[in-house]
Amino acid sequence: MGDVLTFDGDITELFDYLNYSYESTLNPDSAPGPCRPKSASALIRYFVAFLYCLVCLFSLVGNALVVLVVTYNKGNRPVTDVYLLNLAIADLIFALTLPIWAIFRAHEWIFGTAMCKIISAMKEVNFYSGILLLAFISIDRYLAIVYATHHVTEKRHWVKFVCVGIWVFSLLLSLPMITYREVVHAPNSAQMVCYENIGGNETTKWRVVLRILPQTFGFLVPLAVMLFCYGVTVHRLFQMKNNQKKKAMKVILVVVLVFLFCWLPYNISLLIDTLMRTRVIAETCGLQDAIDAALLGTEILGFSHSCMNPIIYAFIGQKFRNNFLKILVTRGIISKEVLIRYRKGSTFSSTSGNTSTTL
Repeated sequence: MGDVLTFDGDITELFDYLNYSYESTLNPDSAPGPCRPKSASALIRYFVAFLYCLVCLFSLVGNALVVLVVTYNKGNRPVTDVYLLNLAIADLIFALTLPIWAIFRAHEWIFGTAMCKIISAMKEVNFYSGILLLAFISIDRYLAIVYATHHVTEKRHWVKFVCVGIWVFSLLLSLPMITYREVVHAPNSAQMVCYENIGGNETTKWRVVLRILPQTFGFLVPLAVMLFCYGVTVHRLFQMKNNQKKKAMKVILVVVLVFLFCWLPYNISLLIDTLMRTRVIAETCGLQDAIDAALLGTEILGFSHSCMNPIIYAFIGQKFRNNFLKILVTRGIISKEVLIRYRKGSTFSSTSGNTSTTL
């Protein structure tokens, strides 16, 4: 545990050991009295840890199946499948970190500064790569449906370069975590926490900057792109009679809506916390406690997103289910009769190399 810092008077904001988000106590020099962060009970801590482990299990199994189904098709994969494959890989990588977060929630940070930086950065990379991949899926569907650029949407060798660019950009947006995350002792406690140690009198200002920039380019801009592309695309679909495209679009829209449902509350809570840090809204102990609770709860919701997409594909994506059953038939796990009986009445076709295997 060599890379552990001790808390001193120059650090006025500390990361609450029960909250991965940015927590603080009021400065005694500028407030009538210091706010004491409320610690959750042992029951809540262990329950949160249990939820993380449960999400980890479902995420590993579900996303591994998505990777299997998409990669099983050796032909020229549709661009949407390439994006969804990268999305599943991002969730798989993040799922591997959840047991570490579970231990942190239940106990304290025991993994040292290097792991603190790496695990925090992996969480950020997962979030940013997820929304950027969904944004590019929205652009792909917009071009394919609104402008009917079939020749462009099916001969896109550049998609691999786009995915690499998304991963690199997500890593760049996560650099603040790699640079400033360290392990420190919480004030008035023997607990060790994983926390951004920026230092100096400008700590709050720089922390706000390090929040606003990634939130703007890694969340708000991709969100605006998705809203525009899907708004126009859905409008065009209502004017068409292509039920197959409508079904595929339904799955994509559900994927996007679930992503927003899981991550938008956390980002709204983080925005309110940022406004409080910059004194745009008054900072009080009551508001601080409410924001701390909101950040903890919404982060749990955000973490749960890593296991959501496979569930969506399984329950809504007819082609995903059919292709998974086809793999089971090939491996001799189920009979062809089962597959034929299940697929009766389905519009699924295995002859098109350009048909998505997921949607």
